[in-house]
Amino acid sequence: MEIDPDKVDEAVIGLLYLTMFEASGVTRAWKGHDWAVLNRLHEQGYLFDPRNKARSVILTDEGKNRAKESCMRLFGRTV
Repeated sequence: MEIDPDKVDEAVIGLLYLTMFEASGVTRAWKGHDWAVLNRLHEQGYLFDPRNKARSVILTDEGKNRAKESCMRLFGRTV
């Protein structure tokens, strides 16, 4: 089976939404995900550069919106 990187990126940005938190005026999320995916999300403008010693990444405004949309679409439950 061939893996679709676009679908993986969508799942990871959705998962980042679940771990988002505010710190020092920026929105962060824990970065315990594959480095290649985090780099692609950075290249797409959703994350600031993930290559640092911090255990979290900073999401851009566009990244915060995309994270919420992806999380709701992939993991949301209609009641």
